Amino acid sequence: MLLGIDAGGTFTDFIFVEIGESVRIDVHKTLSTPAAPEQAILRGTSAMGLESKVRDQSLQIIHGSTVATNLVLEGKQARTVFVSNYGFADMLQLARQTRPELYALDFPATPPPVAAELCLETGGRIGADGSVVESLSAAEIDGLLAKIQSLEPQAVAINLLFSFLDDGFERAIETAIQQAGLAVFVSRSSQVLPEYKEYERGIATWLNASLAPAVSGYLQRLQSKLGNNSLQLMQSSGETIAAQKAADSAVNLLLSGPAGGLTAIGYLGKQLGVSKIISFDMGGTSTDVALLDGEISTTSEAFIASYPVAVPMVDMHTIGAGGGSIAFVDSGGMLQVGPRSAGAEPGPACYDEGGVEATVTDANLLLGRLQADVPLAGGLHLNRQKATEAIQQLAEKIDLSVEQTALGIISIANEQMAKAIRLISVNRGHDPEDFLLASFGGAGGLHVCALADAMQMRKAIVPVYGGVLSALGMVVAHHGRYFSKTLGVESSQISEAELLTEFAKLEQHGIDQLSQEGLAPSSMQIKRSADLRYCGQSYSLNIAWDSMDQALTAFRQLHSKRYGYSHNTGTELVNLRVNVSVPNKRFNLPVTGPLAGCTNIRYSKVYGYEREAVIVARAGMEVGQRVSGPAIITEYSATTFVESPWSVEVDRLGNLLLEKPF
Repeated sequence: MLLGIDAGGTFTDFIFVEIGESVRIDVHKTLSTPAAPEQAILRGTSAMGLESKVRDQSLQIIHGSTVATNLVLEGKQARTVFVSNYGFADMLQLARQTRPELYALDFPATPPPVAAELCLETGGRIGADGSVVESLSAAEIDGLLAKIQSLEPQAVAINLLFSFLDDGFERAIETAIQQAGLAVFVSRSSQVLPEYKEYERGIATWLNASLAPAVSGYLQRLQSKLGNNSLQLMQSSGETIAAQKAADSAVNLLLSGPAGGLTAIGYLGKQLGVSKIISFDMGGTSTDVALLDGEISTTSEAFIASYPVAVPMVDMHTIGAGGGSIAFVDSGGMLQVGPRSAGAEPGPACYDEGGVEATVTDANLLLGRLQADVPLAGGLHLNRQKATEAIQQLAEKIDLSVEQTALGIISIANEQMAKAIRLISVNRGHDPEDFLLASFGGAGGLHVCALADAMQMRKAIVPVYGGVLSALGMVVAHHGRYFSKTLGVESSQISEAELLTEFAKLEQHGIDQLSQEGLAPSSMQIKRSADLRYCGQSYSLNIAWDSMDQALTAFRQLHSKRYGYSHNTGTELVNLRVNVSVPNKRFNLPVTGPLAGCTNIRYSKVYGYEREAVIVARAGMEVGQRVSGPAIITEYSATTFVESPWSVEVDRLGNLLLEKPF
């Protein structure tokens, strides 16, 4: 019995899967409780009638959490000491010296990630060749411990130069802190991210340390409520990790929820036999877009807020445009949308929970795309009058009708999301017309046709369980981890045999780590890859590894596709990477049984359309029966708006297949 839980900024989604002779699936949504996320989880398990199973300890729970993400976005990390070598205390403040806007010579100063008084220096410096440049004396360690004790931090991040070549000095400092009995969480860079680039490694180590106390506390509270049921956390890479190990890898949880959605899309694509998919996940707070061309891609060049996060993450782009994104009129009199969100408390004005600012959800309700008499998940009943009052305040400022203003809010949000899709498709050499647009999340179906039109795509899908799809991704995800090591050598300067030896060391380290989580080595799958670049370049491309010749050929082909050129100069092997994983229990989604055809069909006016829209419940649609837009497809966890001339039908799994005629 599997229970996937995705705790988002507005809703917490649940999907319960019982695998026996057949597969039974139940879904649930409840409003999130950001101040104490475990409360929403306990409320949801109770509403689903799972309390007895929690007591019986028969559940396997996989959880995607926004705890780490919210801490970073809100700047609420733990007080953390940052330890580096002499002369490098200001490493995190200096960063890469890049301007936030290329042609803006004057811009506001930003506070450093770690205050100057919390940045400490010590000996123990390694050179680029692995030699000892400065030793680390016992007196230096004692002095460092005294400073840490006087500063009273909650965590310590250790980031010494070239520690990925020799981590002896970092380990010595960590051991000394532990032996001194200091009540701090210790994170060292040689464990978090054993790769070159001291700034990126430092940021990852600091994030890992500063997030650990809160993440650990949250997981302990949650585990105490869930008893001894198996609890795993979804990582940013789209794989799961045991809860007892997750606190040590807090930086790997920053895209925990969104990664679940992409994992579910990959799983669904395999069942449908579709390999080219652009995913579009629109929730209450944000929208995540990603491109799948065969397999889910990961990247080590992602950003959270303004921080580079070089640990493996699913390759997606996130913007602050969701159903709860707040619309406003700027100082120049222009209508704007987001990134500020109404969240779960108080939520959009139409939730009638105290919100007074107009949001994208309010605009959809006012235009008739959401129906006030169809309650949302969580028992929410929408108040059209409250939505009208909120949008009216904006309409008066820009001298438009409330309907025109609402349509403007939708159009602006759509363009923001279309821009995000262009970044991960057109800007990378992909033609969106070759892909299927997969829209999910509680608000995704309301915008799917408009987004497909903007990208000149003629086919789209709103997956079954689309309103809780990220939670589905939790239960189908593999259990696994990524491991890496920096080489930094020209491909001509290292033999195939030496590379195989380095890969074997990484693989054994990965097997040892997963074995500590109770997983059998015989069940583990291993994938190799490498980061390659032309000599003299600063950025690299990750290439699946079978052999040296294969990797070099694939690198040149990808470089040509991505940047428009390739050449025959020297190639550098930057990092080796190994993914060690254990597949989860496989199951197929249940097939929809025969129905009597669309039932309880009614009609309603939608702004901008002369013909009234068909309104039908998704559960009442017959497989293969086509409904032409304008149409509104309602269900428990989401609503889909089918624009004209689009049409929609349901396949045997319950997916909504949308198509636009030529």
